[in-house]
Amino acid sequence: MRELRERVLAEVGKVVVGQRSAVDALLAGVALGGHVLLEGVPGTAKTLLASAFARAVSLQFARVQFTPDMLPSDLTGTMTLRGSDLVFRPGPVFTNVLLADEINRTPPKTQAALLEAMEEAQVSVDGTSRPLPRPFLVVATQNPVEYEGTYPLPEAQLDRFLMKIDVGYPSRDDEVAMLRLARDGLNPAALGDVEPVVGSDDLASLRSAVNDCRVADEVVAYTAEIVRATRTLPAVELGASPRAAVHLLAAGRAIAVLAGRDFVTPDDISRAAPAVLRHRIILRPEAELERYRPDQAVAAAVSSVPVPR
Repeated sequence: MRELRERVLAEVGKVVVGQRSAVDALLAGVALGGHVLLEGVPGTAKTLLASAFARAVSLQFARVQFTPDMLPSDLTGTMTLRGSDLVFRPGPVFTNVLLADEINRTPPKTQAALLEAMEEAQVSVDGTSRPLPRPFLVVATQNPVEYEGTYPLPEAQLDRFLMKIDVGYPSRDDEVAMLRLARDGLNPAALGDVEPVVGSDDLASLRSAVNDCRVADEVVAYTAEIVRATRTLPAVELGASPRAAVHLLAAGRAIAVLAGRDFVTPDDISRAAPAVLRHRIILRPEAELERYRPDQAVAAAVSSVPVPR
């Protein structure tokens, strides 16, 4: 599976330089049936990353620009009159990779329309449940700086994201490499050259390998203790949920498989912890005033738990 990962990284790298951790998170999302939240300032290639990834893994891609006037039916679809019959017109959610661009710019009613899709891989319209294509991956983006006119995601919805990846500025070398990419005007000229290098059989094998990845009892206990430790930190108002423990162990499995192993190590768990837990922790107001960050809380939880030998 390491070779599969390198193939995807190479194709995405034709248009997006760096962001290896984001690609790994997307691969983990596809393998586990989870969803990924990308947070970063405008211009850090979040949309381009999702599009190039979908091309590389041979999945159908759709983008929805979330706006304050967007309705749930704009996302899920609606019943329309065709002749004398009412027929269902599918919305953009009926795809494999859905880019929910600036998800926090639409009201809670429309945000909630994604909850059933993310949890059950189906949508209910006019009393009928309709299954979504498999695999189904929501890649949501949001801007961490500009909050005017936004609707913060409720904790229940944040908890349904497998990982939250901070998409930051590239390193100096990566930015120079990005500027050297061929362009058609302002757009990357190589986007059309991103080829499918992973098929449905490869994705099925990846998912099977993740499910079969071995986890020792000591690693299971280590995972549980890290999650439990987030609930007792002085700076934390609300710690990670039991669902977070399930997601953390699953993410550790995915990291191990993508590294070419069939067993999980404590290092896989500690590596996955920031991405899996940072959006599931609510800090106390006094900690926020002191500019304490969720990543610092996660690091404190990880360091407080002895590593099994």
